Amino acid sequence: MSSLHRLPAEWFPQEAVLLAWPDENTDWAPWLIQVRNTYLQLIDAINNAGAGVILLTRPSRVEEVKDTLGTHRNVLIVPADYNDTWLRDYGFLTCQSQSGEMLPIEFTFNGWGNKFDASKDNGINRSILSSLCQHDLKTFAEVVEGGALEIDDSGTLLSTRFCLTNPERNGEMSLDAYNALFKQALGAKNIIILENGHLEGDDTDGHIDTLVRFTPSNGVVIQSCFNRSSDSHFQGLNALVEEVRDALPNHDIFELPLPYIMNQDEERLPASYANYLITNQHVLVPIYQQPEDEEALSVIKAAYPDFSVVAIDGLPLVQQFGSVHCISMQIPKGTLKAEVLDDISKGVSVYDNN
Repeated sequence: MSSLHRLPAEWFPQEAVLLAWPDENTDWAPWLIQVRNTYLQLIDAINNAGAGVILLTRPSRVEEVKDTLGTHRNVLIVPADYNDTWLRDYGFLTCQSQSGEMLPIEFTFNGWGNKFDASKDNGINRSILSSLCQHDLKTFAEVVEGGALEIDDSGTLLSTRFCLTNPERNGEMSLDAYNALFKQALGAKNIIILENGHLEGDDTDGHIDTLVRFTPSNGVVIQSCFNRSSDSHFQGLNALVEEVRDALPNHDIFELPLPYIMNQDEERLPASYANYLITNQHVLVPIYQQPEDEEALSVIKAAYPDFSVVAIDGLPLVQQFGSVHCISMQIPKGTLKAEVLDDISKGVSVYDNN
C-alpha cells in the first residue's frame, strides 16, 4: 500500500530537537555531572545550528534545570515524567504530506523488546508532545524504534534483521509485513534489511543508527572495524561493509574506525561514531577520548563536505550503551505550533500545557 506522506531524511531543515534531561531517577545517576555537561554541550551545538531544543524535564526539577541552563540558550522546558532519556526510540517521528504538511506519527515503544520498563515513555507523545504540534498525532500499533530506521531523500530505507525479528517486538511479524508497514507509515519506496552488523553491549539488537547512515550526496557512512583486524567485531562489520556495497553499488562508502572501550565492569561498550545527529547543515559527532577520534571526524568531514562537523563528548553517554543520536529526535520545520516556536525563541522558558 502506497503512502500519501513520507519520512524526510535527517538533513531536512529542522526547527527543534527533542531531548530529555538526565537526573538521578534515570540510568545516568552514577555519571550525572559528566552526562549533564554533554547535554549542555549538545544543546549549545543544536542552538548554534539554528534549531531550538524541547527539553523534557521532571516537574520537580524544572526550576533547577532553568538555573542550570541560564538565559542564553533557546530551550523550551516541557514538564513530564519518563522512564529514561532515549528519545530517538520513543519520541514522535515527523512525515511530510504531499501538500507539505508536517505530520507527527508514532509507533509503540516497549523498551527494545521488553528489556526495560517503558510504560511512561510510550505515553509521552500522546499525553504531552502532540500538543506542541500543528497536526494530530497518528499512532501505529506496531513496535518500531526511531533508531532502527535510516532513510534518504529517494525513499530508500535501511534497517536490520536482527532488530526487527526479535519476537519480543512484534511476535513473528515477517519482513514482508515490515516492508508493507514502512511503505504505508513512512512512505518508503526501497527497503533494505541488512543481515550483518552488531556491536557488543548494544541493547537495541543492532539499531541501524549505530551502523550505517546516509549522506545527502549519495554516500553511506559505515561503522567499520578496518583498524582492528583481531577485534571480535571485525568479521561482522567487514561483512556489513560488503553487504552495503552490494546493496547500494552507486553509493560512495565512508568507513569509520572502531574504538575499543570497556567500562568498570570490564564490559565492552558499543561506542559508535556513526551515532551522530544531523541538524541544519551541522553533523554533531560523538567522540570518546580515544585515539580513533580524529580519524573518525576526518571521515565524517569527507562524507559531509558541505556541513560543519562538531565534536560532542560521547564518553559519558556510552557508559549506558548509547550516544548522541540515541538521546535526540529532530523536529523538521513546519511541525510545531507558532506559539511553541515563539516560546523557544525567547530563551529558556517553560511550556504550559493547560
